Amino acid sequence: MLNYIILGIIQGLTEFFPVSSSAHLVIAEKLMGINEHVLGLAVVLHLGTILSLIIFFFKDILGLLNKINTILLILVVTVITGVIGIAGKDFFEGLFSSARMVAFALFITGAILIAAKKFVDGHRQDINFKDAFILGLAQAIAIIPGLSRSGVTISTLLFRKIERKSAFTFSFLASIPAVLGAAVLESKEIGSVLTANPLHIGAGFIFSFLSGLFALWLLKRIIRNAKLHYFGYYCIIIAALTLLYIRG
Repeated sequence: MLNYIILGIIQGLTEFFPVSSSAHLVIAEKLMGINEHVLGLAVVLHLGTILSLIIFFFKDILGLLNKINTILLILVVTVITGVIGIAGKDFFEGLFSSARMVAFALFITGAILIAAKKFVDGHRQDINFKDAFILGLAQAIAIIPGLSRSGVTISTLLFRKIERKSAFTFSFLASIPAVLGAAVLESKEIGSVLTANPLHIGAGFIFSFLSGLFALWLLKRIIRNAKLHYFGYYCIIIAALTLLYIRG
């Protein structure tokens, strides 16, 4: 059970920290020797972080009821991400088996986060449809394991000169439909993993939820203090260690 608790904590922290949860899960599963029901396990752990995301942004989600324009912007992001995600589903899933490809993608994540350091002082708060279109493309590309969804999307909005708090909030609100949709598409994988280890999987779910809440709370403060680029250095270090010590 300890391995699943560790995986849950890794998922919760890295899903929201801009360091790529998919990369860390691939690396951790290889180190732990977990080779069965990998996709189903990833879906369950993602459900834990989805729940933490909904609870953390619950007031913002309720506020969307009076913001039709914001709902339309999120819809644009979701449609673009969904079309690309579904069209490239087999391609993206195939990348999860290669730790080397994940490491290269982590390098890219690190470079993006470090580059975003120069754009943290944007003052634009209103997100427009062009921003949403570009964000949808960025979120779709971030399906690649090793590319951090939060890192790529928040950085994209910063590059567009969106103010830090607005970039943080909109990035995660726009991610909810996409992440839920991905979980639904892979829901058939959940049955096999629950049958195999229901208690262990339940522990992973709970810890991914709790650590997800903590990660969101901490990341909000890190972004407010313009320290997002520190995660970039971390990604590059982990990528280098992965290339040196993990085969496959």
